[in-house]
Amino acid sequence: MKKVVILGAGFAGLHIFYKIRHLIGKKIEVTVIDPRTHSLLKPSLPEVAFEGAPISHSLVELEPTLTSRGAVFIQDEASHIDALDSRIELASGETVMYDYLFITVGAVKDYDAIKGYREYGYSVCDDKEAQRLWERVKTFEGGKIVAGAAKSTWGTRVDAPPLSAPCEGPIGEIMFMLDYYLNEDKHLQRGKDYKIDVFTPGEIFFEDVGDTPREVVGKYMKAREITLHNNKVLTEIGKDFIAFEDGTTMPCDLAIVIPPYGAPEALKRSQVGDEKGFIPTDGQMHHLDYPNIFAAGDITALAQPKLGHVAIIQGAIAAATLMKELGEEVEIPPHDLEVFCIMNMGGHDATLIVSDNLYGGPTDKAIYSPLSKMMKWGFDSYLYYNKGHMPPDFAMEMTDKLLKL
Repeated sequence: MKKVVILGAGFAGLHIFYKIRHLIGKKIEVTVIDPRTHSLLKPSLPEVAFEGAPISHSLVELEPTLTSRGAVFIQDEASHIDALDSRIELASGETVMYDYLFITVGAVKDYDAIKGYREYGYSVCDDKEAQRLWERVKTFEGGKIVAGAAKSTWGTRVDAPPLSAPCEGPIGEIMFMLDYYLNEDKHLQRGKDYKIDVFTPGEIFFEDVGDTPREVVGKYMKAREITLHNNKVLTEIGKDFIAFEDGTTMPCDLAIVIPPYGAPEALKRSQVGDEKGFIPTDGQMHHLDYPNIFAAGDITALAQPKLGHVAIIQGAIAAATLMKELGEEVEIPPHDLEVFCIMNMGGHDATLIVSDNLYGGPTDKAIYSPLSKMMKWGFDSYLYYNKGHMPPDFAMEMTDKLLKL
């Protein structure tokens, strides 16, 4: 039996587990390691932050989910990876050996890189921050709102798009959902009682898609009187202002930001990442230096943008690559990435965005429709009730056909 370790039980880690679980007890033993008791279903966090949805519907309990399906679960985190000896040292002092390792720990949201964030900033990037934001939103009675993504920097070992922000899709949900809540639920007036400004560190907003989604998003930003500011690199959040690298400031009573993304310190210490700590892989998700290590999702250098759909694509590739090496008759999917997300805009409104323009492809669509909202609700509900298991392939194929229609 080959010992397989999955380090991190987020989108990519759980997807890999479900893809290879049929080999447990036949060809492999699987150990999943994660410091949390629950896996976080991040697509539903905006509903927590702006609609007061219960956080319980964004969490999947890991131990019963994994052990009931034949895996061993260890609630701990890696302190060091010895890639030469195929050994993981855990924070508890325990050592775990492996024949194959999947690194799927995700990226670190570095809130502390933003001066003043802990005192005055808010975000939707994890369960604690989303709940904290909802408590603030409930008491917000008007003023200046500023939302945007901080600038992130990446390594250079792989050929990936050098995006300024990890992903700006959540900014779209932040501005539209908050506007809907303030206008429709709290009956505040745009322009008079509150004003929303959005900033991007890049030259263009939504730089990971093409012109069509940007035009659709821009149309509804204009309709809701949301102002965009380009080339704004965040440096500080104050009590009543937000400051940028170019020396400008904006008045701000509520700052909601996507922080810079980084790699966990353990990966940096272990020197298994690039100069920024992200894992360099080839298109089959093999580590460039260690053939028995795979990676998928936000922690990979190839994952641009840092998006759940990209994590699922890469997780499927990594799982198939391992199965192929174990003698299974499978085809390894190509590393053909695309942006696919459903942006909740409050109420019954949502926009489905699918684009591969960033990678040289021809697809670039944005579908504003109540049907998009129904699809998001169905997807989030499926993930929750199926313990983080992605919808089957035929359901995704039906989604593709629906998009074409």
